[in-house]
Amino acid sequence: MNSAKLVLVNKQSKSVYRRNQIKSVLFLVSMVVVLIIASLLALRAGSYATPLNELVKGIFGLSVDNKINLVVQNNRLPRICTAIIAGAGLGLSGCILQAVLRNPLASASTLGVSQGASFGGAIAIVVLGMGNSIGLGVPVCAFVGSIAVALVILGLSRFRNISPEGIVLSGVAISAMFTGATTLIQYFADEVQLATLVYWTFGNLGSTNWRELQVMGTVVAVLIAYCYFHRWDYNELLSGTETAISLGINVQRLTILNMILCCLTTSVIVANVGLIGFIGLVAPHIVRMVVGNNHVYLIPGSILTGATILLLSDLFARVVISPVILPIGAITSFLGGPLFLYLLFKGGKRE
Repeated sequence: MNSAKLVLVNKQSKSVYRRNQIKSVLFLVSMVVVLIIASLLALRAGSYATPLNELVKGIFGLSVDNKINLVVQNNRLPRICTAIIAGAGLGLSGCILQAVLRNPLASASTLGVSQGASFGGAIAIVVLGMGNSIGLGVPVCAFVGSIAVALVILGLSRFRNISPEGIVLSGVAISAMFTGATTLIQYFADEVQLATLVYWTFGNLGSTNWRELQVMGTVVAVLIAYCYFHRWDYNELLSGTETAISLGINVQRLTILNMILCCLTTSVIVANVGLIGFIGLVAPHIVRMVVGNNHVYLIPGSILTGATILLLSDLFARVVISPVILPIGAITSFLGGPLFLYLLFKGGKRE
């Protein structure tokens, strides 16, 4: 009798797992479709009205109108690729930070990593006079600023045993400190430096070229490959540090390497497009509501959702009061804040 019950429970468990697996795959496929549709809408948006088929031809330089080829290849397509790459990197960074810190509120923006990168970029632009480019100046300084914040977060979480809520509050304090320091740098900047810095901190997806996109894409691709290779390690962390260690996972090394990669990715994105908040916080939560905590599906879901949110936000910023383009950082904060509050309250009611 007990054996029969055990067999029945196993069958039910396999059935539930299979249904969740199918639901997760369908969700990923639907996000790919939504991302493609959003890309086509973004390709269509703009003051230069053109049939969609000609715009698609313009991607490959095959349009009969050479102006369409130039507009698509030099303006709209780089902007779309920037939104997809930056959104994917921020969404994945948030997902991984939440995993290694065991904190559902962790992200580059809430922990102060983005603000640290912004401060480093401000040092490069104003103090060192390097300008906002993908040359080694701004990204290196941004990375130093972000890694400094990461070291503080790691120290608080590992050596002081601060609770997850305390880590987030520490991140808020660190964000305020770096934001104040960045403001002081703006105060002493000249007019050209101030305009560059302010425009950069607003967030802008239209200032990147193909060379900068290659650097961003390479960094994000490295993070994706590394994280997906360790997807089962993140699943084991859900059971607790002791369980993960007993399974042969070097938790300390995994945490440090992931923090460094997430900081590197965030700093490169911030150096190119400025401060963009809430993507890394909201995207993993949206995916988690559908696929659960299985990182086999959570990682690609966070990548696709982050890319889609940023692309749709940029589309909204471009068309809401066209031809004026609103700062993307303000749009993501305005849209992401209420959405995150909704997810937070819904999760609290569920518990």
